[in-house]
Amino acid sequence: MSFPLLARSITPAPPPPAAIPPPPFLSQRVHIPSHIYKHPTAILLELCNSMKELQQILPHIIKNGLYKEHLFETKLVSLFTKYGSLNDATKVFDFAKLKVDPMYHTMLKGHTHHSNLDSSLAFYSRLRYDDVTPVIYNFSYLLKACADNSDVVKGKQIHAQLILHGFSDSLFAMTSVMNLYAKCGMVGDAYKMFDRMPERDLVCWNTVISGYAQNGMSKRALELVLRMQEEGCNRPDSVTIVSILPACGAIGSFKMGKLIHGYVFRNGFESLVNVLTALVDMYAKCGSVGTARLVFDKMDSKTVVSVNAMIDGYARNGYYDEALIIFQKMLDEGFKPTNVTIMSTLHACAETRNIELGQYVHKLVNQLGLGSNVAVVNSLISMYCKCQRVDIAAELFENLRGKTLVSWNAMILGYAQNGCVMDALTHFCKMHLMNIKPDSFTMVSVVTALAELSVLRQAKWIHGFAVRTCLNRNVFVATALVDMYAKCGAVHTARKLFDMMDDRHVTTWNAMIDGYGTHGFGKEAVELFEEMRKGHVEPNDITFLCVISACSHSGFVEKGHNYFTIMREEYNLEPSMDHYGAMVDLIGRAGRLSEAWNFIDNMPIRPGLNVYGAMLGACKIHKNVDLGEKAADKLFELDPDDGGYHVLLANMYATASIWHKVANVRTMMERKGIQKTPGWSLVDLRNEVHTFYSGSTSHPQSEKIYAYLEKLFDRIKAAGYIPDTDSIHDVEDVVQEQLLKSHSEKLAIAFGLLNTSAGTTIHIRKNLRVCGDCHTATKYISLVMKREIIVRDMHRFHHFKDGVCSCGDYW
Repeated sequence: MSFPLLARSITPAPPPPAAIPPPPFLSQRVHIPSHIYKHPTAILLELCNSMKELQQILPHIIKNGLYKEHLFETKLVSLFTKYGSLNDATKVFDFAKLKVDPMYHTMLKGHTHHSNLDSSLAFYSRLRYDDVTPVIYNFSYLLKACADNSDVVKGKQIHAQLILHGFSDSLFAMTSVMNLYAKCGMVGDAYKMFDRMPERDLVCWNTVISGYAQNGMSKRALELVLRMQEEGCNRPDSVTIVSILPACGAIGSFKMGKLIHGYVFRNGFESLVNVLTALVDMYAKCGSVGTARLVFDKMDSKTVVSVNAMIDGYARNGYYDEALIIFQKMLDEGFKPTNVTIMSTLHACAETRNIELGQYVHKLVNQLGLGSNVAVVNSLISMYCKCQRVDIAAELFENLRGKTLVSWNAMILGYAQNGCVMDALTHFCKMHLMNIKPDSFTMVSVVTALAELSVLRQAKWIHGFAVRTCLNRNVFVATALVDMYAKCGAVHTARKLFDMMDDRHVTTWNAMIDGYGTHGFGKEAVELFEEMRKGHVEPNDITFLCVISACSHSGFVEKGHNYFTIMREEYNLEPSMDHYGAMVDLIGRAGRLSEAWNFIDNMPIRPGLNVYGAMLGACKIHKNVDLGEKAADKLFELDPDDGGYHVLLANMYATASIWHKVANVRTMMERKGIQKTPGWSLVDLRNEVHTFYSGSTSHPQSEKIYAYLEKLFDRIKAAGYIPDTDSIHDVEDVVQEQLLKSHSEKLAIAFGLLNTSAGTTIHIRKNLRVCGDCHTATKYISLVMKREIIVRDMHRFHHFKDGVCSCGDYW
């Protein structure tokens, strides 16, 4: 809307009759003729309730030549700013010849509400340049704008202006300053101002309480609420309640939350949607999602924020299917999802691996215009990575503008979770080259990736990087480093780091116990677990899984049984399917196969794949074909297309020399199109990872490797090695030996021996379980070559030295 460049001067006239007072939004110094403020169009402006109505009134103002009248200029500035049309308000203001102080104040309010902070401050400078005296509300609006932008530097400048203009004693003004400091994370400074106030109203108390709650100081926020009641001047209102309920949720104080809920009920706040929404959120964060649902269902009217709280509550507590049901119901009832809705729903999709619904939500994101929302795209990246579609996640990441540190972290973690270790490292290096500083989440993701790579040199490099950036002091980074060193074969280094930590999380203890277990150091794992029980960190379900697995690897059957019992009786932890699988492995690996089968029969829940898989593995080790076939039948009922279990069954038959059944399994695999996972082993040498597949000849040094193996096998045969050909049938003896020699770990070991100096430890990473012949051969190689060889297979570590393995041939 355009306006004439000139507005006519207002001619002085006698004051209006006393019976008709001038409109309240004008200065008393400006005279407005009665025919102007009584004009029907002026009355229409007074009744205007929307931008649409204002646009309908504007033609009447222009048609009647009223756009030059001061009354209409002032009212138009006020309405344009109210409805967010700051450009039109500016045009009216700039064309007005007579600019009274209230017009400046209205324009400044408009800038703080509908423009950026710099524009607001620029208009304030104009206000001062035009010699307009600021009023207290000018400063409150500017301080709020600084707080919303977390710009404490400019906020302090406004604070100084406020003091210069004599408002330092105003409770209203000082509350605005407190709000600024609290929202900028300087809650200590906010409290200093609060403490110096001679008198405090409820708004003042709410501001400082909210400041502590929003800055993660929940206990302090709750203490202030109690202090406010003790001083007796103010009682908590609904704003106080909405501020402190998130504080209860943050510290998991269910008891305090229930007390506040009682206060809500006694004081008649139970009909307020924002209070009930805060209660839903609090109960969910305290783990009482059932109570949260009761509050949610009793709400007479729900907002999208209420629904978001319930979806997030279910997702946060692991009730992902329920979260998705609420989301679907929300769409059916016509609620428009927000970015918060989308992110919570995508989290549930990710955890349930529900890529179909995830892709539907992705389409919804584009329909809602949220495709450029960085936080939403980050959630999409995480969802696709968890659903093993890292390719789609990578495409989203590459096309994302305004990537944040969270974006990089999501992509790096996604690569790590999907076994794309080199991609994770490449992105980490790109991030470093772009001068994006990593945080603890970045480090945990990269360290996790390197743990899977299992290359000690790389582990030391990332450890050094963490030390140089001081991130190694973070308990979660330190825990990841402990886990990484254990998975890179350096379990003693892991223990040194563990002992150096001042603060240990339950995950830290779990990592160290699991590290000992996978290395076959069952005694050390049990001792560490007992030490943990005596301390202040309580074991969780993962701790028991780690210690039972450690007992399984070392043959401590009775100890494992005991820990399974005390898990329920002393710690009230209900065993999961993983715990039952670990128990079957513990009992079955020890050769007590009938006992293991009875354990399965008496399980209170339906046995899963891992339970029958552990049983089949034990039957393969101990050549119990009858129970092995029963376990295999159950496995194929649950998942008829799993190649790994078909191969395990065939290997069991081969171990028992039942060759016609081996052929039957292989025929069944061919008919179903199931392929055996190719075995590979990798070894690190001079900043390069070399990968070998069984029987491969593609490596540049293949001729040297195979020639070296011929001589090496002559030496270990002389030392007593006898090839284990039980698993190979229908070929001549010479061919059997050649097939055994070409196993991937033997190729990797030969390469390592060829390319490293005497005495150097060789680290091998293998994707499958070490076969019996390779295990025996590696023991003899370590003896005749006087080398320590550390092999990490899919289940555990084997430390070969002087002809002995750390597993004691129990694996």
